[in-house]
Amino acid sequence: MTAVVVRVDGRPAGVLGLSDRLRPEAARATRRLAGLTGTPPVLLTGDNPRAAARTAAQAGIADVRAGLLPEDKVAAVRALEESGHKVLVVGDGVNDAPALAAAHAGLAMGRAGSDLALETADAVIVRDDLATVPAVVALSRRARRLVTANLALAASCIAILVAWDLFGDLPLPLGVAGHEGSTILVALNGLRLLRASAWDRPV
Repeated sequence: MTAVVVRVDGRPAGVLGLSDRLRPEAARATRRLAGLTGTPPVLLTGDNPRAAARTAAQAGIADVRAGLLPEDKVAAVRALEESGHKVLVVGDGVNDAPALAAAHAGLAMGRAGSDLALETADAVIVRDDLATVPAVVALSRRARRLVTANLALAASCIAILVAWDLFGDLPLPLGVAGHEGSTILVALNGLRLLRASAWDRPV
């Protein structure tokens, strides 16, 4: 626990022991993230080492770095990046804002997040649900694959039409139909992200 001394008129009147209560979905979300990224998560916290170790053990996190100031969190993030990792930082406090800015991607928890964390993060989860974090990671990867596929599809259609026009006789109506048809195909492919199955949330 974290000990807090209560003073009355300058004199110690008691000591409170405070501890974080782990959210029910935290351990499952941690396992899901580790499975998606292939890398175990790291806990960066300003809490004392004993309290941080207890919380990390319940969440299934082995790498715990406690007693960190905001600049220490930034240093830890940069060290991970320099070792070749793509770093995603999830946080909601004022002390998390510098680390959110230093990471490749910063994700803020919206409902309880501080204004500074919300403004600094690259994305904000409005729902205060840790299970949404791995879902966002999975969805972003699917979106990137779709964007790559759409670029390849559009480039292929344009290349075919240009080659047909240069080395053959491409009728204008067919060229317009081919160009606009590729645009429609790209749009329809992108709409796949709106399906319920795209928002995969198994944890």
